[in-house]
Amino acid sequence: MSKFQTYKGYPLVRKGNQIYYGYMSDPYVIWITITGTKTVEGEEVTSKVQIVQMDTKEPDPAKAFVKNSKFECGLYEALDTAKIWLDKANELR
Repeated sequence: MSKFQTYKGYPLVRKGNQIYYGYMSDPYVIWITITGTKTVEGEEVTSKVQIVQMDTKEPDPAKAFVKNSKFECGLYEALDTAKIWLDKANELR
């Protein structure tokens, strides 16, 4: 079994501009799409994201999207927002 990278207690998996954050065994996970970047000191950094909260128990993918928002922020701000969403959603269920 491979170990995943984690951020603030949740695993994250990234492929290109797509990031999945959270445990698939929990009621909800977060799907982050990096939609924009900017150059800072010669490095490309995230500047815009779309964050989607997904219900892991919903069999219909079209109905799995629970919460969806776009933000102009960096990757760490996006992950912090995702953590808040997951903490609230998973404790309510």
